[in-house]
Amino acid sequence: MLRRVTAHLELDLAGETNMVFSVAAAHPASIVSESVSFELDGRSLTATELVDSHGARLHQLVSPGGRMIAHYTAEVAGRTDPTPVSDLDLVTYLRPSRYCESDSLTPTARSEFAGLSGHALLSAVTQWVDDKLSYVPGSSLPTDGAEQTLLARRGVCRDYAHLVIALLRALDVPARMVAVYAPGLSPMDFHAVAEAYIDGAWWVVDATRLAPRQSLLRISTGRDAADTAFLTSHWSDLRLTALEVLAIVDELPRDDGLELVQLG
Repeated sequence: MLRRVTAHLELDLAGETNMVFSVAAAHPASIVSESVSFELDGRSLTATELVDSHGARLHQLVSPGGRMIAHYTAEVAGRTDPTPVSDLDLVTYLRPSRYCESDSLTPTARSEFAGLSGHALLSAVTQWVDDKLSYVPGSSLPTDGAEQTLLARRGVCRDYAHLVIALLRALDVPARMVAVYAPGLSPMDFHAVAEAYIDGAWWVVDATRLAPRQSLLRISTGRDAADTAFLTSHWSDLRLTALEVLAIVDELPRDDGLELVQLG
């Protein structure tokens, strides 16, 4: 499997801004070739790469005001081995978080999925969220969490993932969010899915069913969208004026939705 990914961002910075970009393929991807660049009004800027505990590669830089262009491209061969499991992860990803209010949704989860466990539970939650929500671009706010998504009955990929994660945590299943490149996604964009810990491993859960899970490429991993945003900024206002994402694979897998899949 050979995946080719690109992310192109254009931004207007009102003044000096501290930015963290999360667009690079996470370690330990088998990167064949890669480039990352940042330009302000045509002048090259250098970013510092930081790597978190899940292998997410964050590029941080401080820039004066002006017109910024950020560009990332990579070719990744094959699939990586499953991510290691730590005891701390299994504690962290059981807790409620800002966008995954598992404590509020516990009565709903227990009512809807009573008696289910293991992979049968993952399948049931995936189908339930798919049935309950409509995928409507632009229908949710960046501050919406799983509870608001369920009330609105619509959202985008991050909203689907938040609801899946909240329901699973409410049922004592560790679950987390992953930002990915998703070959086959239409319209193309960054994508968000859930990972759930069952039977000693992390499994991909994507209730949107918009792209085959077998070709997803991990960018970042965390509690919810607060940990996996492709860009965070501080100090001055910025405006994202253009965003282009491309993810292709040499042979697009067929995902029947029933196979157990791990991110690689």
